[in-house]
Amino acid sequence: MRTQVAPVGLWHHAGMPRTLVAIPALDEAETIGAVIAEVRAAVPGTDVLVVDDGSTDGTARVARAAGARVISLPFNVGVGGAMRTAFLYAQRHGYDAVVQVDADGQHVAEGIPTIVAGLADASVVVGSRFAGGSGPEVRGPRRWAMHLLAATLTRVCRTPLTDTTSGFRAADRQAIALFARHYPAEYLGDTVESLVLAARAGLTVREVPVAMRRRQGGAASQSPVRASLYLGRAVLALYVALARRPVRVTPVVLPAAATPPTAS
Repeated sequence: MRTQVAPVGLWHHAGMPRTLVAIPALDEAETIGAVIAEVRAAVPGTDVLVVDDGSTDGTARVARAAGARVISLPFNVGVGGAMRTAFLYAQRHGYDAVVQVDADGQHVAEGIPTIVAGLADASVVVGSRFAGGSGPEVRGPRRWAMHLLAATLTRVCRTPLTDTTSGFRAADRQAIALFARHYPAEYLGDTVESLVLAARAGLTVREVPVAMRRRQGGAASQSPVRASLYLGRAVLALYVALARRPVRVTPVVLPAAATPPTAS
């Protein structure tokens, strides 16, 4: 069987590794087309994969019309499950990097090259709204929870982290191989627990500053009270993650693709 050895830090002639932009989406027909267009304008030639997480509003149809590859899941599995699907797809198709972008338009696609560039000396790169002292002002219980998460994960990952619940992030081949098998599918696992998983597997995590904005369509899922509850649950998810047995990784050797997930 032919094997492909995955070098770390493989950079293509255009200054970007072969990158897959993965967009998990649930009922985001209103925004997904514009998000895909922005990504394709910011990083021309980069493949875009939308993982339609059981949508009922035409998200998959709009994404295909916008030029993205689409994997439609038969029911909602959450962001963690959708991203594990994307990592498995990326591994089986030999991508060097995966960038996660939200489907609601809050992530500014012009930041993708900055995040991917961080993979030159890290396996997981988180785009932070707060790095460098910028970003929106957060107050009250939400601020306390975010500070606790940041302080704890800074120690776990051995690097300064300020925006640990950010979903705007990139993974290299080592992280892709880890996440394709072990990416947390539980609530909040896609942000908090995935950083613990990567760090305890011996992968390097770092943070870079990026711009973000408010969601560009649909209804926000969190009121201030719900946002505080969300972050409280994130703290709980963090300590659950720390209680789990670490996963060890070995140098990546990728087999030739067998039967990859179907994307249309």
